[in-house]
Amino acid sequence: MCAGSRGFSLIELLVVLGLVGVMAAMALPAANPAVRGYRLAGDARGLAHNVSVAKMRAAAAFTRTRIHADTAARTYWLERWNGTAWVVDGNIQNLSSGVTFGVGGLTEAPLNTQTTIGLSGPCFDTASPPAAIAGSSCIVYNSRGVPIDPATGAAIGGNALYITDGTAVYGTTVAATGLMTLWWSPYRTPPTWQKEQ
Repeated sequence: MCAGSRGFSLIELLVVLGLVGVMAAMALPAANPAVRGYRLAGDARGLAHNVSVAKMRAAAAFTRTRIHADTAARTYWLERWNGTAWVVDGNIQNLSSGVTFGVGGLTEAPLNTQTTIGLSGPCFDTASPPAAIAGSSCIVYNSRGVPIDPATGAAIGGNALYITDGTAVYGTTVAATGLMTLWWSPYRTPPTWQKEQ
């Protein structure tokens, strides 16, 4: 090297890159559970938001709306009744990788929400008489924003959609009054449900 030239040798650069690689390899496994938790929490808030939007759109448009969850495909979307058929109103939402609909092994619902923990009943098609759509779960609102039974149209409570990643469960519950609450519990028995919103 010439006198007065500055810089790093190839060996010095390789040592620094090696150290950065070792630190990254140690940090990534520790960050993975946090990323998984953020995915589940984000999906839960997105689902709860869409349940609220369904209620508001039902009352605003003076028609029935529903959140249609396809539990097998791990997707959900908002639908509006146009007088003869259910029409998708917005985008189909996908759950994050590793997140599914269900309660896992939890056996108790959040306090004063459901008598038995579980997803809301199935969606129904427009046939006469209406038939349940396999692998679906619905929360349906009438034109006043009140949750109703998808088959009979009678006002009901105890609606819920739950999602889990195997470490925690989030649940969006809807009371007979239309009050929506987002819950969270770690994946253990008995569950320790906490209100999120």
